[in-house]
Amino acid sequence: MNRLKRTSACLVLALLLPAITLAQQISTSAQQQGGASGQSIRGAQLKGRVPVNRKTLKVKMPKLQEAALLNGLRIVLLENHEVPTFNMQMVILSGGMSDPSDMRGVALVTAALLREGTSRRTSREIAEQTEAIGSSFSINAGISSWTSFVFFSGLSEKFDQALDIFSDVILNPTFPQEEVQKYASRSFGQIQVQRSNPSFVAQEQFLRAVYGDHPAGTLVPPPSTLKNIKAADLQAFYAAHYRPNNAILFVTGDLNLRAMMPKLEQAFGSWQKGSVQAANFPAIKQPTKSRIYLIDRPNSVQTSLFLGGLGVERTSPDYYAGQVMNQIFGGGPAARLFLNLREDHGYTYGAYSSFGGNKYPGFIAAYTDVRTDVTEDAMRELMNEIKRIGEERVSTDELENAKRSLVGGFALSLDSPQALLSNVVIQKLYGFSDNYWDTYPQKIADVTSEDVQRVARKYLSPSTLQIIAVGDASKTQAALAKYGTVEVYDSEGKPVRAANGRPSN
Repeated sequence: MNRLKRTSACLVLALLLPAITLAQQISTSAQQQGGASGQSIRGAQLKGRVPVNRKTLKVKMPKLQEAALLNGLRIVLLENHEVPTFNMQMVILSGGMSDPSDMRGVALVTAALLREGTSRRTSREIAEQTEAIGSSFSINAGISSWTSFVFFSGLSEKFDQALDIFSDVILNPTFPQEEVQKYASRSFGQIQVQRSNPSFVAQEQFLRAVYGDHPAGTLVPPPSTLKNIKAADLQAFYAAHYRPNNAILFVTGDLNLRAMMPKLEQAFGSWQKGSVQAANFPAIKQPTKSRIYLIDRPNSVQTSLFLGGLGVERTSPDYYAGQVMNQIFGGGPAARLFLNLREDHGYTYGAYSSFGGNKYPGFIAAYTDVRTDVTEDAMRELMNEIKRIGEERVSTDELENAKRSLVGGFALSLDSPQALLSNVVIQKLYGFSDNYWDTYPQKIADVTSEDVQRVARKYLSPSTLQIIAVGDASKTQAALAKYGTVEVYDSEGKPVRAANGRPSN
């Protein structure tokens, strides 16, 4: 699977569970200059297709059990005794959206440094003890997220040992200054490497174009944060936000609430509650016109393209129609973008789209990397597909195939403990009803071709489209100029000026 497709999944997940990581990229390599390869699926007949039947539509999520510790920590348990394992996720209801305005990224760094040492364990001991009990451990807080999370999974027979490590990391981090400096230096280097990738640059500029000064317009910590951040900054953020009354512990697996609660009280009972300032969600200014940004990379053999605009909040009624529309438009190798740009024309290894929501509006985007010499042709096909999805009703086959894929994929995902846990987290974080996931398949099934056309017109309008291209300006600017005024920037994001001193366009 190429990197572009992997990132499509990452982007959707980042919108559903706000935890964007530095590793997120949308990329295919310059190997594209040889054209798309591999076996074509154009014209293949899909066998054994069945309607979205009533049994599939009547998905029934296991019943949740909820409790709370004396200090206010909420506990949500989803029992599953089919396999002797567990997954637990502590969600802190503060993330990048709670960053100080002059230090974007402090929530991300705070989360990342939790396991770099506690008052009881060194970072090495944390890693060795976690490995010794066969468990896995991850921590994250996206720079534009409103949550931070600590995830731990393992065998249920090792739950007590796992809980001891898990609670120690959450309650007793020390944030050693030397580890802060190492992390900042390492992150700065990683970001520099990422910015050598045109797909990353395109994504970064796209977020700036869509969100402006809103925190969601930031993909990675700015250099000023990585240069100036100190252990004291992490300690201050931790003290202000890591409180039991600002957290929810989600658990799924081979566990029993009655037996688990005393253990949780012992592990987290000493955690002191406190007053926590709610995350700030400033208004996002909707782009009122289409703009074209060209980031010049002289002699580049490929052009990275990213086109789109603002999407919906996760709670929007348009979310379901948007999911179906996205599946038809660019949700996979059977979608329009892939079939057109790769299968029919061979411009790229992959072309995809993403549509999602958050506590604030997410984004909708189409993206691909193409050979420099086909930039004009690829842009024409992208724009044609954008116009087509809004101007023409999708066919009955496309509509039913998209709904079948979404509902079938959802039903299959319920066999995964991690997917079950993610569903529960989404349900609680967004305040959805107890039967939200039980009714999700029916809501997808109810989407009509009229709904698909309506959301396409509303959220993917050519009149407000933000178009990002990263490539050789000398070979691509004229092609892009067919769609409006082109704003040219250098690789550092500075406007390129013509000989008369005016911005190039």
